[in-house]
Amino acid sequence: MAKLTVEDLPLEGKKVLMRVDFNVPITDDGKVGDDNRIVAALPTIKYVIEHNGKAILFSHLGRIKKEEDKPSKSLKPVAERLSNLLNKPVIFVPVTEGKQLEDAINNMKDGEVLLVQNTRYEDVKNGEYVKRESGNDPELGKYWASLGDVYVNDAFGTAHRKHASNVGIATNMPGKAAAGFLMEKEIKFLGDAVDNPQRPFVAILGGAKVSDKIGVIDHLLDKADKIIIGGGMAYTFYAAKGIKTGDSLVEKDKIDVAKQILDKAGDKLVLPIDNVVADKFDNDANTKVVEGDIDDGWMALDIGPKTIAEFEDVLKDAKTVVWNGPMGVFEKPNFAKGTLAIGKFLGTLDNATTIVGGGDSTAAVKQLGVADQLTHISTGGGASLTYLEGKVLPGIAAISEK
Repeated sequence: MAKLTVEDLPLEGKKVLMRVDFNVPITDDGKVGDDNRIVAALPTIKYVIEHNGKAILFSHLGRIKKEEDKPSKSLKPVAERLSNLLNKPVIFVPVTEGKQLEDAINNMKDGEVLLVQNTRYEDVKNGEYVKRESGNDPELGKYWASLGDVYVNDAFGTAHRKHASNVGIATNMPGKAAAGFLMEKEIKFLGDAVDNPQRPFVAILGGAKVSDKIGVIDHLLDKADKIIIGGGMAYTFYAAKGIKTGDSLVEKDKIDVAKQILDKAGDKLVLPIDNVVADKFDNDANTKVVEGDIDDGWMALDIGPKTIAEFEDVLKDAKTVVWNGPMGVFEKPNFAKGTLAIGKFLGTLDNATTIVGGGDSTAAVKQLGVADQLTHISTGGGASLTYLEGKVLPGIAAISEK
């Protein structure tokens, strides 16, 4: 990898500004609901403090569009959880700029950890929605950069965004900007999978809409040996092939694009051959399995058993698999079978690099308990999709080259 990493930086005695992804669920009683993202950042934080750097952490939490959003989006519970995980105090500064923050940073000792308040507090000033953080305000990026000596970006989940806390700090840093271990791992696995895959290379793409994945399909058609299509997006391809779709989700304005993709793809694109259809969008709907045409009054909500077998057949010899998006309406248990079956099967593949990205696919492999059997679970759904499209991610582009 051509980017600088945290191991390339001088850390001793340095104020190390770190962008982490602590965008975690907070429960009604003000506790962290799921600490996976905090745990994922620990190796880089520990590395910095073990090398006597001062770790100054920046993260966003949720969206802030008005003053009333702020209290429920404070990072204070995150500081408490991080302190437990590190087994040491974490200094929490409840502001994002000004004397209180500057004094707290200047008073830090080597090996200490400080968490700055939610960077998106800067999106609302004096009651106005001004988007200083999420709009990459140049003065804000410059100010934050002035607080430290070097910068580490370990937040892959926001790498597809151009914000003051990633691109803004990195481009204004007098010292170097480097990738943390998590970011390095994401670039390595996703980059190698797409640009230098062990073959056969199979991509599995699911989710509701073709429009969300057109760029990915297009980019991967030149790279992958097979592309498996599941989820609601499959039925726009059905419509493009002249197969009846009943009341299934179809993006009518994307049928022509789907036709072009089918023409270009030849036999690379693998579509469902049977589907679980329902008479309404409800977990307790009447269901049946149909092959081919779907009658009016019925909608496809999951892939059928023959399709599961067909997809497994395509996957069984794969050496690289990238999976993004569910095979059906995963949040309804009766239509989660296809997604869970694919997740389970991926866990059985020997000598294959298996990479999962995207909320529902990640939830599926965790629910199955097969996460440990997979090579890599990406921490960024949107960022991994952008990467799979072959696009430049601003957060990564702003990291210094080796």
